[in-house]
Amino acid sequence: MANPPASMGVFFESTADTTACFHCGQPVPKSADYPIRYRQRIEPACCRGCQAVAQTIIDSGQAAYYEHRTALPPTPQDAQSELEKLGLYDLPEIQQSFVRTEPENIREAALILENIVCAACVWLNERHLSQLTGVLSVEINYATRRARVRWDSSQLKLSDILRAIQEIGYVAHPFDASKQEEIFRKERNSAIKRLAIAGLGMMQVMMYALPTYTADPAEMTPDIVALMRWASLILTIPVIFYSAWPFFQGAWRDFRRRTLGMDVPVALGVGSAFLASVWSTFTQQGDVYYDSVNMFIFLLLTGRFLELNARRRSAQAAEELVKLIPAVATRLPDWPARTEEVIPAAQLSPGDFVLIKPGETIPADGKLVDGTTSVVEAMLTGESEPRTKKPSEILIGGTLNQQSPIVMEVEKTGEETRLSAIVRLLDRAQSEKPRIGQLADRAASWFVGLLLLLTAIIAAVWYVIDPEKVFWITVSILVITCPCALGLATPAALTAATGRLTKLGLLTTRGHALEALAQVTDIVFDKTGTLTHGKLTLLGIETAMGYTRDEVLQLAASLEAASEHPIAIAIKQAAGKPVAAAESPVNHPGEGVVGMIEGKCYRLGKPAFAGVSPFESPAHKAATLLALAGPDGLIGWLILGDEIRPDAASAIASLKSHGIRVHLLSGDNQSAAGSVAQSLGISQIRAEALPDDKLAYVKELQAQGCIVGMVGDGINDAPVLAQAQVSIAMGEGTDVAHAAADMVMLGGRLIALSDGIGIARKTRSIIYQNLAWAMGYNLVAIPLAALGHVTPWIAGIGMSASSLLVVLNALRLTHFESATSSRSSTNTPASSHI
Repeated sequence: MANPPASMGVFFESTADTTACFHCGQPVPKSADYPIRYRQRIEPACCRGCQAVAQTIIDSGQAAYYEHRTALPPTPQDAQSELEKLGLYDLPEIQQSFVRTEPENIREAALILENIVCAACVWLNERHLSQLTGVLSVEINYATRRARVRWDSSQLKLSDILRAIQEIGYVAHPFDASKQEEIFRKERNSAIKRLAIAGLGMMQVMMYALPTYTADPAEMTPDIVALMRWASLILTIPVIFYSAWPFFQGAWRDFRRRTLGMDVPVALGVGSAFLASVWSTFTQQGDVYYDSVNMFIFLLLTGRFLELNARRRSAQAAEELVKLIPAVATRLPDWPARTEEVIPAAQLSPGDFVLIKPGETIPADGKLVDGTTSVVEAMLTGESEPRTKKPSEILIGGTLNQQSPIVMEVEKTGEETRLSAIVRLLDRAQSEKPRIGQLADRAASWFVGLLLLLTAIIAAVWYVIDPEKVFWITVSILVITCPCALGLATPAALTAATGRLTKLGLLTTRGHALEALAQVTDIVFDKTGTLTHGKLTLLGIETAMGYTRDEVLQLAASLEAASEHPIAIAIKQAAGKPVAAAESPVNHPGEGVVGMIEGKCYRLGKPAFAGVSPFESPAHKAATLLALAGPDGLIGWLILGDEIRPDAASAIASLKSHGIRVHLLSGDNQSAAGSVAQSLGISQIRAEALPDDKLAYVKELQAQGCIVGMVGDGINDAPVLAQAQVSIAMGEGTDVAHAAADMVMLGGRLIALSDGIGIARKTRSIIYQNLAWAMGYNLVAIPLAALGHVTPWIAGIGMSASSLLVVLNALRLTHFESATSSRSSTNTPASSHI
């Protein structure tokens, strides 16, 4: 690494194993590659944000800042404050990598939040930011700590939003996958340190407390008791002021905001027990609770540490999607020349040409311009089979180039890519809560206030009955009761379920979708593009006059070589390799094409145009039949049609096995719609249906009390998708359909819908189980503690176990196995368009 400016040499330290970030001074992760161009040399950055900020400072002519500053920011929080003072996060070039621009001055930023410890923290941040003038919406994913904030940039700046988050004790960073990983490691390491201090303190204090419980009172002289108490106090001080400090910080933050969060009863219980013990130690009167305080803190931190890891696992699917985009890309600055330069993928712009070698991940969305290869889209579509990609076909950022080196022209980067759209929709689904979850959140918000009032009443009653028991009973009530489990019941299950569904190829985009899908009684399918592929395909060839199928196909492809008509495209795709074009081809719109091949005249089109008698194929009643004729008459028939998806029949059968009625709506004629319905076993059909007819059909079902799910793909399906209780758009459908839908099938696998219903029903069951446990636990725990049957340390176990059990129960959803995975794995992958 190049040396830093001389004035910074004292502060810029590196070791053989670590390198310091040029901008903020924090360690640079080994996987990070964010170069900063500074005075003819390259300096390292720890994340994309630091790289962008530093490069902007330098490029804007303020490089002297790095020469004259006297110290690096000692912490990431200070670095964040420093950047906000500079106002750089309001610059468009800085926002490019994590802010999405919408019409009419609307912006949407992807952020990472630090210091989020429970569901109440999410509620506080959402409520606080929603009160800012200009903020349109705030969605925070508790499991991943990601926040999405939409605001009107004409009324509010991004730096104002970041400052507002800091005002209530939290820290927000621009979203960056490596930064998120760094924050998680920091959070985990801090949790381990606090847990270790609490564990050591607990063990040592218990050693001093044990003789007071087991020894003969006559042997425990006052000086020995005093010594034990003073030793316990010394050992408890680091546990209180280090291990338990986040609880006190959270409680103080809540008091300042005039709210009652989940840290308040913990801080009151621990703080009051510690202060009472300190008073007893100094006065040598009363009991001490050092052992209970240490044990409670240790058990609570253990529960939170296990919950941290469990939450990480439940959000794994979303995290894997985020990490798909590579850190660097190989740009070809003077294409078609092959001069290569390696740059951060974040610096790619539309119009750049990128070389992607076998085994490398595609860094952005774009169009293949050179080479043919196979691409694995498993992480985005759920399909393990690679797809063949040819020039002019679309490549999706985050997919894997498997076979050959290719060159791509970049079309979309950053927040505009399809991968970012998937992550954005997934975040929204995990942040939005169904009605039962909203009720649980409202209950949790007033739970703490009711708890404090109830505790005061119980304390007053015990003061009359037995004043000596008032204190530890009060502490036990404060400790054992906590709304954490109530607040976690829904988001933990939703995060696990949506993550698993994404891996199976069904993206949940709205929070209510799973709740509605679990109750669905009727599924309505559009035909074209949903049950079928939505494009003409060569279904078969009938030959005549001794010609082979290949000869018929090659002649037809020659006649259509220069045409871009859907029929021509279907024939050329079936032929595979390019063929020589016919001489002097003449297209007759609506009839066919005629041309010369090796000096002979051939005609391809309708039977009358080709000069032959009509032909009917019993196996393809709704298909389009083209006649191919030569100088001597009929050579063969080409049968084209919209092919039914290979897993459609098994998907329909699986839905019926769930007790769901299946309907088919189509704008096609009765013959075409009836043929598809008959082959799939669908009895409820409405053919020649206009968009208004489809909408009326769904409303009629709803009027009968049915819970309707609608599956469609086109612009004409948008109204009926919006009307249904839950709507599913095909991944290769239009953007309008995606906007109206609650779920998106990423890989075009209809069988994923059956898996979705299974997971939705299991998710509903687990949410009810979690809520029942959270409410039942408190209904049992409060009376037991109020009656004096629970000591503070047992209360600590109960509180920790209640939250952990809720998260572990939700994690069962991540192991849901598709009953049809073996059947669907052999299907031909479909393209995914978001």
